[in-house]
Amino acid sequence: MSRSTWPAPAKLNLFLHVTDRREDGFHELQTIFQFIDLQDRIEIEVNGGGVIERPTGLEGILPDDDLVVRAAKMLQNHTDTKLGATIHVDKIIPVGGGLGGGSSDAATTLVALNSLWETGLSRQELADVGLALGADVPVFIYGRAAWAEGVGEILESVDPPEQCYLVVAPGVSVSTAEIFQAKELTRNTPKAKIAGFLPIGGRNDCEPVVVARYPEVGEALQWLSRFGDARMTGTGSCLFVALDNCAEAEQIRDQLPERWSGFVVKGMNKSPLTVEYSGVV
Repeated sequence: MSRSTWPAPAKLNLFLHVTDRREDGFHELQTIFQFIDLQDRIEIEVNGGGVIERPTGLEGILPDDDLVVRAAKMLQNHTDTKLGATIHVDKIIPVGGGLGGGSSDAATTLVALNSLWETGLSRQELADVGLALGADVPVFIYGRAAWAEGVGEILESVDPPEQCYLVVAPGVSVSTAEIFQAKELTRNTPKAKIAGFLPIGGRNDCEPVVVARYPEVGEALQWLSRFGDARMTGTGSCLFVALDNCAEAEQIRDQLPERWSGFVVKGMNKSPLTVEYSGVV
């Protein structure tokens, strides 16, 4: 069968507040998700035998632990389809950087296979399936920049400025579970309303915890803060700063210490997955 390729964009958390900790151990959050034009590519070939294969993947991640494999199997079980797929991931988004690469890959896999397998689920049904894989998965499935609450699954579309950003990856991978389990994480930020948080307001409550535990992140944040209101995305380790134009961002990127990576990106309020494949679900 023919192969098809699907985009899986990264995201930024323009702010991230932790407002409470629930009895089930999950955290109540408030954040704004915005997509950026840094993306992985998911290549899929459907097969008729029901087998889910991932020939290559991230080092140290077994196929059954890979989010794209888990997403495919969950959709397969949910819909009782007899079809399978071979899935390749061209990985560009830094791992453990708070850019949502794993969640985005899983969301794209769900959207793509829902189309290719002709299983006919709505976006809401796909989001319900995807939520079990990660709190960020639904926003990638809906494909719109969003104000998010709950554990990140209660979404309201917003339109923050589609600015140019310099994203810096300090070269360390941060565990989301580690940061949310940290005793020093504050969990009582007062709830806010959307008004006053556009274009960018608030802060990232996880940032002080990550900076204290990962000195490389703190050093990169201090360096990037020379050029604007730099902050961390998600639970780190990547950092970003909004700039007036991409030419300025490129000039600053060229000054980066060699031990860090930098990406000049544009904010996007519509995911390329939604734009390119608006008719799939």
